[in-house]
Amino acid sequence: MGDSATPKPPEPLPTGPWAGPDWEAFAPPQPLVVALSGGADSTALLLACHQRWPGQVQAVHVNHGLQASAANFERHCQTLCQRLGVPLSIHRLSLALQPGQSLEQEARQARYEALARAALALGQGAGVVLAHHADDQVETVLLALTRGAGLPGLAAMPERMERHGVVFFRPWLSVPGEAIRAWLTQAGVPWEEDPSNQDERFTRNRIRHQVLPVLQAQFPAMRTTFARTAQHAAQAQALLLEVGQADLAQCGQPPRIAALQALSDARLHNVLRVWLNAQNLPPSTAQLQALMSQIRACQTRGHHIDLKVGQGRVVRKGEALVGYNRPLDFGPEAPTSSL
Repeated sequence: MGDSATPKPPEPLPTGPWAGPDWEAFAPPQPLVVALSGGADSTALLLACHQRWPGQVQAVHVNHGLQASAANFERHCQTLCQRLGVPLSIHRLSLALQPGQSLEQEARQARYEALARAALALGQGAGVVLAHHADDQVETVLLALTRGAGLPGLAAMPERMERHGVVFFRPWLSVPGEAIRAWLTQAGVPWEEDPSNQDERFTRNRIRHQVLPVLQAQFPAMRTTFARTAQHAAQAQALLLEVGQADLAQCGQPPRIAALQALSDARLHNVLRVWLNAQNLPPSTAQLQALMSQIRACQTRGHHIDLKVGQGRVVRKGEALVGYNRPLDFGPEAPTSSL
């Protein structure tokens, strides 16, 4: 085990596929938390970050206990970090799902919360780095297309985002996953293979094993072009968010129905989505359309609005709209809106 004060890799490693201007320009705040699952991608990421910022890296492993192989992943993370002399924090989580909740979504949320807590414990300004790569980005765009997603879905995964008061980074969105595994093999570094990655009952796995090879054969530059599409979508979405926030400022908090009615359909759709997302009430397309119809139809003082949106409800209160994020638990005096 290396000296934790001056950690060094066990032996010199070959240059990784991420080497280049983008990686050299990547300058996250220090200290840095690496999200370490124990798979190939996060194993390589920890090695790369440790080599570049020795003594400034801490690994965090989140064990949901959802798979029989979870213990193997945890042991791999412990062994790797001991070899490198990198501090490792292990978070064992137990998820209690409510009716209608998605296991995958709740596990992802719990994982981000655990990573954020670890970064905040290191001090103000610590960041978290994630190992998502170019193939993950392509899969995310394709999934968004199959679901009829709008710009937020097509924007896929951002290179930089903020959650729970912590900045998360994805510096490898242009690096192919196959190149990462080839590098680990060349370097003689083991990793744990998630058995669920081969289960083609999952849509993402079918895309990975059946669709991506065909796309790669027909469009060799697909990773670059898909990444460009995601960037264009992200830029357009940023503009829509800016317009929506400006419109919301004019409509008020909570938004006044009369001010909303003065907007065009496109701007009404946009400002409602901006407002609802800010209230933690992300709407489906059908819910948003129903709310827009009710707003257009609201021409009398007695017109009643009470619609399910996301996991909550939107109701009319006087001349404005108010959002509630737990409709069965809250009474009319406990809105989630910023009033």
